[in-house]
Amino acid sequence: MSTETNGAALPKAVARHAQASDLYRAVWRWHFYAGLLILPFMITLSVTGAIYLFKDEVDRFVHAGFMQIDPVATHRLAPSEIIAAALSAQPGRAIKYTDPADDTLSTEVTVQPDSGGRMAVYVNQYTGAVLEARPDRSTFSWTLRYLHSFRYFGATPRMMIEIVGGWSILLVLTGIWLWWPRGRREGVLSVRGPVRRRVFWRDSHAVTGIFTAGFIVFLAVTGMPWSSVWGAKVNEWANGSNFGYPAGLRTEVPMSDEHLDHIAKTSWSLEQARIPQTAAPAPGMTPIGLDAAVDSFTRLGLHRGFSVALPQTATGVYSGSVYPDDLSQQRVVHLDQYSGRPLIDMSYGDYGPLGRWLEFGINTHMGQSFGLLNQILLLLACLGIVFLAVSAAVMWWKRRPSGRLGVPPLPSDRKVFCGLFAILGIGGVIFPLTGASLVVMVLLDWIWQKTRPALAPSV
Repeated sequence: MSTETNGAALPKAVARHAQASDLYRAVWRWHFYAGLLILPFMITLSVTGAIYLFKDEVDRFVHAGFMQIDPVATHRLAPSEIIAAALSAQPGRAIKYTDPADDTLSTEVTVQPDSGGRMAVYVNQYTGAVLEARPDRSTFSWTLRYLHSFRYFGATPRMMIEIVGGWSILLVLTGIWLWWPRGRREGVLSVRGPVRRRVFWRDSHAVTGIFTAGFIVFLAVTGMPWSSVWGAKVNEWANGSNFGYPAGLRTEVPMSDEHLDHIAKTSWSLEQARIPQTAAPAPGMTPIGLDAAVDSFTRLGLHRGFSVALPQTATGVYSGSVYPDDLSQQRVVHLDQYSGRPLIDMSYGDYGPLGRWLEFGINTHMGQSFGLLNQILLLLACLGIVFLAVSAAVMWWKRRPSGRLGVPPLPSDRKVFCGLFAILGIGGVIFPLTGASLVVMVLLDWIWQKTRPALAPSV
C-alpha cells in the first residue's frame, strides 16, 4: 500500500516542483526586464538625490563667494534699498525679494531684464555691495534638482519619473519573491564565496536588496508627485477645484490666471495655486511698498527665509511664501498691495489629509524631516541602490551566454504569466505611464520569442 501511495505522490511532487520552477522563471524574467529598463535611471536618480540631500551645505560651500557674508549687527539696509542696489547692477524689473534664512547669508533679488531670462542678484544687505548676478535658478542645487527630476531636459522626459517609479516598485516586489528563503539559510542574510564568484554577487545583491527594499518603495512613491501625469492628477484630487488651494480654505477673492509656482519656489501642494488679485484701486490710493509688506510678513510670523513676489500690475499682490524644513512653518500669505490686508493666509495645517501626507513624504524624500538622521539614512539607501545596479550588471556579465543577451529562460507552462500579468496590470492602472510601458515590454518580449528561433542559426 505504501508503495502505491508513494508512486501516486511522486508525480504530484514533480508537478508541484515544475509549477514552482515555472513561476520562478516567470518572476525572474520580469525582474530582469525591470532592471534592464530602469537601473541606469536609478543610478542617476540615486547619485543626484544623494548629493541633493545636502543641498544647503553644498551650495554654501560651492557658492561661498556670493552667498556667505559677515553680518553687521548695527546696520542693515531696508528691502527697497537692497532692490535699488540690485537694479543698479542688473537693470530690469524687480519681481521677487528673498529674505536670507540667517544673518550670514546674502539677500537674493530676482530681476526680469528688458530682454532675456530672469536674473538672480545677490546683495550684501549690510553694505549694499552686489556680490553676483547670474541666471535665475542656476546655482549648483537648482541644477542638481532639475537633473534629478529630469526637468532639465523638458516636459516629455519628466514622464520617466512615473515610469521609473512604477517599475522600481515592480523590481522590489519581484526581488523579494526571488529572495524568499524557501527553506534556505545560506545566501539569505549572509554572503557566500569570494568576490570572483557569481554567488558572491548574487548574495550581495539579494541581501542589499532586502535591506533597501522599503526605502526604494518609499522613494518611488514619494517621488511620484513630481511626475507629469500621475502627479498632476493627484494634485487635482488633493485640492479639488478650489483654485489649486486645499478644499475648505477661504478663497472668496478675485483670482488672476497666474500660478504661485511661476513666481516663487513653492510646495508640491500649491504648484497649481492661483494668485489672488487686489481690487481696482480708488483714485489717490498708493501701494504700501515693499518695506511695509516685509514688515507685515514679519509681524504675521513668517519663518525667516521667506520670499516676497512683488506686484507687477495695479491689481497685483505681495505674495509672501516660505517652505523651511519644519513642515509646520510652511506658509503662504497674499497681501493687498494698497491696504496691506491679508487676502489669503494658509499653512501646512490647512492642507487636506492627502496633501499633508504627501507633503510629509516629499519633505522626508528630500532629507528635511528628521535632520541629519534623515539625510544619512537616505544617503545609505542611495548608495545601496547604486550597489544593486552594479551587482546586477556583474551577475549578468558572469552568467550571460557568449554572444547573447542572457534573458532568463521562459517557463515551460506559459499560464504562470497570467497571474503575474494580472498583478502588473493593477499597478499599470494605478500608474498609467508605467502601464503603457508594460504593454510595450510585453509586446517586445513576444516579438523576441517569435524572432529568436529564426536568429538562432546565425548566432
